[in-house]
Amino acid sequence: MNGRLRGADILARALARAGVRRVFTLSGNHVMSVFDAAINAQLELVHVRHEAAAVHMADAWARLTGEVGVALVTGGPGHANAVGALYTALAAESPVLLLSGHAPLGELGRGAFQEMRQADIAGPVCKAASTATSAAAIGDEIARAFRTAKEGRPGPVHLSLPTDALEAVADAGEWLVPHRDAFEVPAAPLGPSAAEATLAELTRAERPLILTGPATMRGRAATAARQLERATGVPVIGMESPRGIGDPSLGAFAELLARADLVLLLGKQLDFTLRFGRTPAFDAACRFIQIAPDLDAVQRAARAVGERLILSTVADVSPAAAELAQIAAGGRRREAWLHEVQEAVRYRPPEWAAAVSREGAIHPAALCRAVQKHLEGANAVFVSDGGEFGQWAQACLSAPNRLINGPAGSIGSALPFAAAAKLAFPAAPVVALLGDGTCGFHATEFDTAVRYGAPFVAVVGNDARWNAEYQIQLKTYGADRTIGCELAPSRYDLVAAALGGHGEHVTRVADLPAALERAFASGRPACVNVMIDGQAAPNVSRLAVR
Repeated sequence: MNGRLRGADILARALARAGVRRVFTLSGNHVMSVFDAAINAQLELVHVRHEAAAVHMADAWARLTGEVGVALVTGGPGHANAVGALYTALAAESPVLLLSGHAPLGELGRGAFQEMRQADIAGPVCKAASTATSAAAIGDEIARAFRTAKEGRPGPVHLSLPTDALEAVADAGEWLVPHRDAFEVPAAPLGPSAAEATLAELTRAERPLILTGPATMRGRAATAARQLERATGVPVIGMESPRGIGDPSLGAFAELLARADLVLLLGKQLDFTLRFGRTPAFDAACRFIQIAPDLDAVQRAARAVGERLILSTVADVSPAAAELAQIAAGGRRREAWLHEVQEAVRYRPPEWAAAVSREGAIHPAALCRAVQKHLEGANAVFVSDGGEFGQWAQACLSAPNRLINGPAGSIGSALPFAAAAKLAFPAAPVVALLGDGTCGFHATEFDTAVRYGAPFVAVVGNDARWNAEYQIQLKTYGADRTIGCELAPSRYDLVAAALGGHGEHVTRVADLPAALERAFASGRPACVNVMIDGQAAPNVSRLAVR
């Protein structure tokens, strides 16, 4: 048990001890010792075609499974390629660990191969970033990274791995692999006093709302939030879109938000997505309660709304929701208000059902109607990228599991998300909707999905342009000043087929159902390339039609 181990072996065994089954990775000089160590540790390496895709896949894995998603890349440019994807995970409150190879400690400052201040680069887009100090310390550093990723507000963490630390041999190496308990984080409960004070305010309010953030829309936290709504009768609304209260998947919710007299921010940050608590998004007299896993969120809320923040507590959201639900059972309920809010969230303009499609210009709403039937299965996963087409997809489609680009407002993650989702739920249908611009970011991940037997279906809404930016130009500068947003009507279906997948090209709405059926029946990663009408993102407000 006290045999000598390389730092790479300690690392691999620590990951296995933490319960890691898959590591999303791309090979490179700095991390080949970890690849070797993964064999004995029985870690499956899912190797991708771009380092950012490894992080996106780890992010999707974390969101769907509740585990820490682990990405492993090489140092220098490999690390730089991966870092941008951390921001998507950070905004989505997704526990991800990015492990990057690194120049040897003994050569730093001497012009080492691909020497880079990697932790400094990653720091602004994750909860913590550091560099391993020795082979003997790697196990504890991995355990600390796991705890940091999970504790408080979940999020990504980075650890750089110098090659000399990975290749050095540590005595008593087996004892340097942390115990399973070292990866766990104790919960920070709300406590009876804070729970009772919160419920008292919710009971006094006439039109209260509970708003949750991305992490509370997944797993056990989401279950606790649903139980809280049932116990209190107070509407609980999850928010994870960069469009905030203008998120079309929330229907006409913004109209009800403006009437609320009390808002409990249950893990939700009072940020740009909530217009910083200002009018007219909120009534000027609306009061706030903040329960957050981090002091920073509480302090920001206090700065934003001042004395209107009547209660605030630092506590973990999932146990806080469970505590509130347990105490609230049998309390005052406002069924009419709950029903009104739920109806507003479900609202979709009736004209969407009658949206007209032309040959070569299929309306996004019509496309989504054809896709929805494939998302009804148990554990079905709906993946959506950003952009105007992504907003239509998010507004029109629903599934037991939902992965979107999140508050970061990033684009390009859909294909890696979908591949990871299929690995997480191999028996479930996985459908990704993305625009043609975003497809270009990671189209080669069809190859990854083929190699790992992950047959998702990607539906590309192809309007041959960067439509979100084009719509900004139209609105801000006028039709005669649109520039730099044009794309070719490329055959992404043929790209998927060339990489071993299945491709369909659709120009008529009548052909879409059969094309989708063939894509699913193919048993391969599939791209259904649909020529769409480049609509602006949907407006769901009922005020626009009164």
